[in-house]
Amino acid sequence: MVEEVQMTLEEAIEYVRNNVEVGDVLEISYNRIFAPGDVLGFTEEDEETGEGFRVGLQLNGEILNQAVEIDFKEIGDDLIEMRHINDEKELVIEIL
Repeated sequence: MVEEVQMTLEEAIEYVRNNVEVGDVLEISYNRIFAPGDVLGFTEEDEETGEGFRVGLQLNGEILNQAVEIDFKEIGDDLIEMRHINDEKELVIEIL
């Protein structure tokens, strides 16, 4: 069963921090980019460099299959939707 919710950017980041685990699938849609992948890890904000909360993903794709790190501070204005998939549920988060 797929559950759909609406959240602000801050709420969505908190959701990722508290509910997404290494090995879960996280599909991120921002601007014109769709980045589906397995979660490799998390990096907290860095006040010295100005980087925001980051998620490492192993992309799932036929053309691109590489590890990337997505900075929510950089993509925040363009973030449209996220889909969190694990063994228990599938949650679609629409960003307000």
